[in-house]
Amino acid sequence: MGTTQPIRKKEDLRKFLNYYQSAHPNLRNYTLIVFGLNTALRISDILNLTWEDVYDFKEKHFHEHLSVTEKKTGKQNTVALNHHLKQTLELYKDTRNPAPQNYIFTKTTDYSVPLSRSQAFRIMKKAAEETLHASHISCHSLRKTFGYHAWKQGVPPALLMDVFNHSSYCVTKKYLGIEQDERDSIFMKINL
Repeated sequence: MGTTQPIRKKEDLRKFLNYYQSAHPNLRNYTLIVFGLNTALRISDILNLTWEDVYDFKEKHFHEHLSVTEKKTGKQNTVALNHHLKQTLELYKDTRNPAPQNYIFTKTTDYSVPLSRSQAFRIMKKAAEETLHASHISCHSLRKTFGYHAWKQGVPPALLMDVFNHSSYCVTKKYLGIEQDERDSIFMKINL
């Protein structure tokens, strides 16, 4: 868990997303961020995905769900692909004209080679440093940001535990960095 943190403020999240969408347009990098934020998958699982994992080439539409065997846990994970993610993937796919077995996120010089974890890390760090002036944001922040905002929107803790494959709510709270947020809110509400 280390020092990696979620992006807590919605305005900061908008700035972060905007970096590769508008400020320094790069559709691959923007799609990578949107993918991580909307699936809560680890970067190692995202980088191994191929287009056929998310798109039905015969029927010409995106799948409703993505099934992944998580590299870290070996567990099967099924993730719904939401509308925003499908729209972003569609724009990205149109610029690539991929074959089914092509990786989704590749080097710009060779579409047959997946993006490395170190390059994905540099993509996140650049956007974070330029927009948030923060050093605690990494690829894993996308996963934590998903969970943090799901929690803030009222998703039951048991569901978040399941999404993250955590053994207890205490682990999930610590993972998302919400223990201190909960404590702070108590003090801020008290007016004696």
